[in-house]
Amino acid sequence: MYSICRINTQRGASRLLLRFQSTDAKEVLTIGGKNFKTHPEYTNVTPSIINHVGKSLHVKPNHPVNILRDLIEKKLSSVDNAFTTYNKFDPVVSTFQNFDSLGFPADHPGRSKSDTYYVNDKTLLRTHTSAHEMECYSKVGETGKPGFLISADVYRRDEIDKTHYPVFHQMEGCRVWNGRSIPQIKADLKVLQKKLDEHEMNLVVEDESLSNPPDVNPKQSYMTDEEVDLVSQHLKRSLELVISEVFTQRIKSMRAENPNADIPTELKFRWVNAYFPWTAPSWEIEVWWNNDWLEICGCGIVQQQVLLNAGYKENSAISWAFGLGLDRIAMLLFEIPDIRLLWSEDPRFISQFKDGHINTFKPYSKYPGSTRDVAFWLPDETKENPEVHENDIMEIVRDSAGSLVESVKLVDRFTNPKTNKKSLCYRIHYQSMDRNITNDEVNKIQKQVETRLVDKYNVTLR
Repeated sequence: MYSICRINTQRGASRLLLRFQSTDAKEVLTIGGKNFKTHPEYTNVTPSIINHVGKSLHVKPNHPVNILRDLIEKKLSSVDNAFTTYNKFDPVVSTFQNFDSLGFPADHPGRSKSDTYYVNDKTLLRTHTSAHEMECYSKVGETGKPGFLISADVYRRDEIDKTHYPVFHQMEGCRVWNGRSIPQIKADLKVLQKKLDEHEMNLVVEDESLSNPPDVNPKQSYMTDEEVDLVSQHLKRSLELVISEVFTQRIKSMRAENPNADIPTELKFRWVNAYFPWTAPSWEIEVWWNNDWLEICGCGIVQQQVLLNAGYKENSAISWAFGLGLDRIAMLLFEIPDIRLLWSEDPRFISQFKDGHINTFKPYSKYPGSTRDVAFWLPDETKENPEVHENDIMEIVRDSAGSLVESVKLVDRFTNPKTNKKSLCYRIHYQSMDRNITNDEVNKIQKQVETRLVDKYNVTLR
């Protein structure tokens, strides 16, 4: 949730802008068996994206994403059975659920149509599991458990390469102390620390936030220093526990696969300060792996407004939350080189994995790819052609080629000094993860891409 939102925001600031003309849309879309009215200015979800709804890799048996989710859930719940798990929320949510309930400002880049799949002006495909936070917080009293874990498929318009896909999976965890009882937080922390002390791997932890001056990563005004210290300890120890469990399982499989390899004998973590609009203070945890610091997830102490939105009384509760991307960590641990493999139906992929185990993916035959360039002149700027992000061009290729597109890159940008006309050239690499694709097949897809570029953006092909 947290780290990925920040990364997308940074990308959004640098994306190339192109001209845009409105597209025709159906009056009604059917998503997950439900009908939704469309909106001429907002609807941008495509058939290829709708086809992913319901596949839910995070609960698919023997799938890497499911394996990772299950390991984290079991380890965190093993401490004191304090978490209710939610894995089947509907992906279509309201703009209030996805943005307003979490305090997203009106001008936040995540709200833009270039980043988000809108069903209509008030409904969208969730961009993060946090869209269900308010509902889950409100259920804490009913469940009798002070914490909850949400795992789900989330949807974002993005670039096309081996590490990005418009549908991916997140896990979010929250724990709340209603009443802000210091003795209760201390007791919960003691139980957690005992569980962490029992862990078989040696853990080395760096924490720069411990020496923060008051104005760096400040606490919320209603919290006491002692509350912030105890709750932040509970949050950090919880994440150290679950992340060490996941990486320990990976280390065990590495030893079994190659006993003579250079296998880590300890795990190094570090905590760094961060900023997220719905937590304060906020942090990120990184793991030293393959000679590099890898960002695993973002977290923090939840902004009180989120709790108020869920029905808690003012100053009555304190809570922490974390969020992580399951696909990215699964690719890292299972050594999966292309994110499209996670969606593969090829038995050579899924047969390699077994629930409860983190093993190395063994590549099978790589099918040959095919590259095509598409170059075009942009039209003159007019009021009827407002600017949109490069992601809209990515979406044309994605919707035309589906999982047959491996990458799309801007390889040339040119402005004619005499006419001031602007030209762009994109290089598209087509390659299937499961089968051979023919030149005729690629040519037909490429022709469709070119036709849609002309129709939607009024470009002139070169």
